[in-house]
Amino acid sequence: MLDLQGLIKDRVLLLDGAMGTELFRAGLPPGHCPEAWNEERPEAVAAIHLAYLAAGSQAILTNSFGGNRLKLAGYGLEDRAYDLNYKAARVARSVCPEGCYVGGSIGPTGKFLQPVGDLTEDRLAEAFRPQVEGLAAGGVDFLLVETQYDLKEALLALKVARETCSLPVLVSLTFQLTRRGYFTIMGVSPEAFVKVMEEEWVPAFGANCTLNSEQMIGLIRILRSLTAKPLLAQANAGQPQLGPDGSTFYNQGPEEYASYIPELIRAGARIIGGCCGTSPEYIKKMAEIISASADNILKGELDETGNK
Repeated sequence: MLDLQGLIKDRVLLLDGAMGTELFRAGLPPGHCPEAWNEERPEAVAAIHLAYLAAGSQAILTNSFGGNRLKLAGYGLEDRAYDLNYKAARVARSVCPEGCYVGGSIGPTGKFLQPVGDLTEDRLAEAFRPQVEGLAAGGVDFLLVETQYDLKEALLALKVARETCSLPVLVSLTFQLTRRGYFTIMGVSPEAFVKVMEEEWVPAFGANCTLNSEQMIGLIRILRSLTAKPLLAQANAGQPQLGPDGSTFYNQGPEEYASYIPELIRAGARIIGGCCGTSPEYIKKMAEIISASADNILKGELDETGNK
């Protein structure tokens, strides 16, 4: 089993960036299931993984963000959940070199549990089960339950993962910055999140999506004040904007995005990657900055605390 604590004890682990953005650049048609390309166009998915690895990623995430049964049902593919997730893992595993790692991406279902919605806990659990089974059988090193806005859904995904396999499971919520502070759209606070993650002995957790890299710093500082566990941060490349031709772009370029990485490390992030709008170009800039500054930042922290 991956020794996550040992892996990041004296280093920052660099994840990859957005998968969806790169799939569309590679020609994924609008409205087409991204996970279907694990079977239909595995070479295109592999090329994205390779581009991130070449840019400096030390761990890549599978093309399985929407691979639960409820999401796949929108494409009539709910009965293919195990196969598509298995193939997602195999594609990533096939190009991942020694010394790098594969994480199984598990995104939200897009549905709401009762009483907000009509989704039952049993149905939600069964939506995640074949996804976890496929990713584990395909050979991922860890699972990342990510972009969750409902803590109850995140906990059910965690429960299913632990019932199904022995892989380390990381959890990441998506927070918004409001006038009252950082909260998910379901009203989950950083304090409530950390309390549950500590109680569940989740080895590493944090936040992804919605916030840009500058905004993410404040949230990570709050999380670090509440826990000593390893923290994960995957910020968006700013906010999506519509171009004159109707295309979508993000308003935080690679240079600006990466300029906040040293402060993000000082705030407490130890597993860092990119979310919506980021690309291999962003990861390359992040890798350069982490290589140049992370060791000194971490050494300084160790000196200050006397734990070196």
